[in-house]
Amino acid sequence: MIDATLLIIDDDDDILLSARLFLKQHFSQVITCKSPRELNVLLSRNEVDVILLDMNYQKGASDGREGLYWLDHILSIDKDYVVILMTAYGNVELAVQAIKKGATDFILKPWENEKLFATLSSASKLRQSNKKVRKLEKLHSSLQTDVNRAFSNIVGSSESLRQLQHTLTKVAPTDANVLILGENGTGKQVFAYELHRLSPRRNQVFMHVDLGALPEQLFESELFGYAKGAFTDAKEDRPGRFEMAEGGTIFLDEIGNLSLPLQAKLLTVLQNRTITRLGEGRERKINVRLITATNMPLNDMVTKGTFRQDLLFRINTVELELPRLAKRGDDILLLANHFLQAFSNKYHKGMLKLSDKAEALLLNYSWPGNVRELQHVTERAVIMADGPEICPADLQLSPQKFGTPAIQADIPLEEMEKLMVQKAIDKHKGNISRAANDLGLTRAALYRRIEKFDL
Repeated sequence: MIDATLLIIDDDDDILLSARLFLKQHFSQVITCKSPRELNVLLSRNEVDVILLDMNYQKGASDGREGLYWLDHILSIDKDYVVILMTAYGNVELAVQAIKKGATDFILKPWENEKLFATLSSASKLRQSNKKVRKLEKLHSSLQTDVNRAFSNIVGSSESLRQLQHTLTKVAPTDANVLILGENGTGKQVFAYELHRLSPRRNQVFMHVDLGALPEQLFESELFGYAKGAFTDAKEDRPGRFEMAEGGTIFLDEIGNLSLPLQAKLLTVLQNRTITRLGEGRERKINVRLITATNMPLNDMVTKGTFRQDLLFRINTVELELPRLAKRGDDILLLANHFLQAFSNKYHKGMLKLSDKAEALLLNYSWPGNVRELQHVTERAVIMADGPEICPADLQLSPQKFGTPAIQADIPLEEMEKLMVQKAIDKHKGNISRAANDLGLTRAALYRRIEKFDL
């Protein structure tokens, strides 16, 4: 029994009866009606898979014009409907015209039951296939919308971030391989997606693969796919992540975690631009943009022999090194307010804002977890806040992780800023360029603060 709903439209009661008696043995539901004028009601009330439509309804008509008219009407409701036209008058030109207008097939009356079943069976499979494709398209569109919403923009205005964005806008429109370096939580995935979003591949798949969380024994099957029977649980053919990212971007996160044997397999794929599924002999070409990321020192690993130099050359046509959050100066407050607005909306807290003391604490915190930690801290603060302002207690920051432990939360914000500027200048022994970079400021901005605080 095929799980499909058929709709048969014919003005001949005998035709409808014989079709219904035969087809209900093979299909889960068979609906019949005498006039195509009932189409709108029937299609609105039933999830129809295949429509079997007669081409002539008026007495003496044989030119099939009515069938072609109603075919247009059905496809105007949903272009994915599968329609099979039938007539007692064989006409090759009419059949060709019907197919051109969107009919799936054309059969003659009286039909042979076996041929009718074969035609409708194929048509129902086509309908199911079309539905799966549309579902996947909607899912992809939804996922891309979610990703766009999550990584809508890179937030910040520090000098180091502006330089990164400048490089990013140059590299994004190309197909150059990009290696993103940075500590955990610095936003490597956000930058990877921004490269994809600004590229010609923006409307295709962005495939994120966390190599650090991928067991070594599943590396080939997950990335390259497998054929049915390749191993015990391989009950059907399955494409890997490279194939699923076809035409789009594949982001291999934590690439420094790969063992040397897996590095060799990945290098072969990147050199040949082909993959071979497990258990299958033929090579498949791939067309993807490669972005990789790691928090590990790959150059040191090459020296120690734990990372292949030829693989490093292959993946780092362009390098982007993301700075620690503590070195991004005023970006801390920009990011905090960005997260504050997002989480205030999420938790229906109205328009919250940071108090002066809360801002001072955020600026003086060392941020070992970088942007990700700031995001979590802000979310927790929004949840804990009782009033319209985020106060220091809402942040729940660890006192052991402040740049200057002696600084207390009740010091005025301006005094806190003065201490931070003095600390940076002392740290770099009066080198203004290095101190400015450490604070996330331009040299001119730092000079203004030195003059302001008479340092």
